[in-house]
Amino acid sequence: MAVNPNEDTEFNDALRKYGIIPPKETTPPTPSPPSSPKLHDVLDDLTLEELKELGEEITNEDLDRDIDSYRRQRLAQEQLQQKRARFGRVYPIGRDDYTREVTEASKIDEEGDEEEKGTGVICFLYKDGIPRSDRTFGHIHSLASRYPHSKFVSIVGNKCIADLPDSRVPMLIVYRKGEIRNQLIAWGADRERQLEELEALLILCGALDISRGPLGERRATDGDDSEEEDDDDTSSRMRSAATSTNTRAPKNVRAQSKKDDSDSEFEFDM
Repeated sequence: MAVNPNEDTEFNDALRKYGIIPPKETTPPTPSPPSSPKLHDVLDDLTLEELKELGEEITNEDLDRDIDSYRRQRLAQEQLQQKRARFGRVYPIGRDDYTREVTEASKIDEEGDEEEKGTGVICFLYKDGIPRSDRTFGHIHSLASRYPHSKFVSIVGNKCIADLPDSRVPMLIVYRKGEIRNQLIAWGADRERQLEELEALLILCGALDISRGPLGERRATDGDDSEEEDDDDTSSRMRSAATSTNTRAPKNVRAQSKKDDSDSEFEFDM
């Protein structure tokens, strides 16, 4: 009697048990359909104008309420973000403005900043006509627009520090919480520097807040491991870009000032 190995019988089960016929083929499970996206996931991809148009087209009152509530929440978040992004450009200053616009400004905490980190202030000392200075000034303008939570100011080098030699230009002095965090002297004198290198150094010394990212948008902190890995990769790239720089430790850029003129006495560590 011929045995059909595909039949589901007790006899065939016994034959399979002793290896006389091959095991029965198993039917692969049917994959479950992908879950439908959540409402907020869909709304996250829409602009405020698109949210408004969608709300006008919806006839379901409950859904319309949810969309309107979400749109108002997004609008409030964007307004708050714009309020916190206080700068966004390079502010020219004079010698007499230095303490107010740089040192004191770096002590101001951003609204809602529970860590009280103060403000990153980057003071750019330049001289027109020096190619590396002109090139760096372009980078400064780009970074000021990209990081509106940090304050960028500019001043002609020898109007800030008397007799500042051209060989030391451009200079960048970085402040936070009223203290000098770093200074870059003759940036780009050794070789042509890229914007990414300057951005990396300013992030590493705390002048720019990488948790907000470009344009001042706060990055999500949902505890996801991949997010942490991305942060590690970003930090590694920044450190790599910042190697072999001509930075110097902050010392004696501004000497202890006189009591009667706190904004006019500068000394430069030659």
